[in-house]
Amino acid sequence: MANKENEPARGGEPELESLEVPGLLSRPRRNRKSEAVRSLVRETHLRRDHLIWPLFVVDGSSQKIPIDSMPDCFRYSPDVLVDEAKEAFKRGIPAVALFPALDDSLKDKVGTESTNPDGLLQRTVRALKDALPELAVITDVALDPYSSDGHDGIVHDGEILNDETLEVLAAMSVSQAEAGADLVAPSDMMDGRVGRIREALDDCGFSNVSILSYSAKYASAFYGPFRDALDSEPRSGDKKTYQMDPANCEEAVREVFLDEEEGADIVMVKPALAYLDVIARVKAETMLPVAAYNVSGEYAMLKAAARLGWLDEESAVMETLVAIRRAGADMILSYFARDVAERL
Repeated sequence: MANKENEPARGGEPELESLEVPGLLSRPRRNRKSEAVRSLVRETHLRRDHLIWPLFVVDGSSQKIPIDSMPDCFRYSPDVLVDEAKEAFKRGIPAVALFPALDDSLKDKVGTESTNPDGLLQRTVRALKDALPELAVITDVALDPYSSDGHDGIVHDGEILNDETLEVLAAMSVSQAEAGADLVAPSDMMDGRVGRIREALDDCGFSNVSILSYSAKYASAFYGPFRDALDSEPRSGDKKTYQMDPANCEEAVREVFLDEEEGADIVMVKPALAYLDVIARVKAETMLPVAAYNVSGEYAMLKAAARLGWLDEESAVMETLVAIRRAGADMILSYFARDVAERL
């Protein structure tokens, strides 16, 4: 008669004998056995001081206007924006980046409003520096928020004029520095703009104002929600004659080297997620700090998937930002910044 004493009960799990493979000396899983051990061997870290929070500003007071294509993001009037920035600073966010959303009545072909000392951006910078002098304020240098054509440069007969645009960008940078900006961030991708801006800032006594250059800014499909937030979609054509071809990486290195030579203090790759290889390559080639922009389309994708229950938002966001850091970014502009800072 068969001995059934050691047989598993029907429907139960069979008993497993303890077994160790002889000679198996290297066991990487030992370094994963607990959170404490995993933290000891962790190679990439995300801290609050790696984060920059992009903010959209509109004229008026007591305004907090939702952006439909960017859930949980808003256009703030300057007074509300200052309060939001105070809360972010308390959570450990060291810097904000400002993007003005202007009424069409203030836009023209040469971006005249961009140098108005009492313009929306300039007033917001002054308000922030008065309230939070230790907060680093980064200002966007490009024509598209101010242009009736919606392009980053002056448009003439369908052509984006490079050298004529440089003078506007230089004057815009000086105006932002006069308002109190700590860093000006040219995002326009005109040739030679970093050198011209550096020259203008130095000539006007702003040699301590830094330049965070959008050195490798690609003609990406991931900018849609941002353009919705600022109503800055090109009125005709596209931006492919000045923003980079997504197929190119060597070109990004060349752009970074040019910006270094012209006086950039920090270089940026934008977008981030589809360009992690570019971030890694740029980090390997430059001695300057490298920023990456976790752009609006990347933000909107995660938000949409999380709202449909397809992803755990908190885990996916942390994994995304750590990946950008792992690729080599020293700092990350992200619309998730304030919420993530609370969890770090």
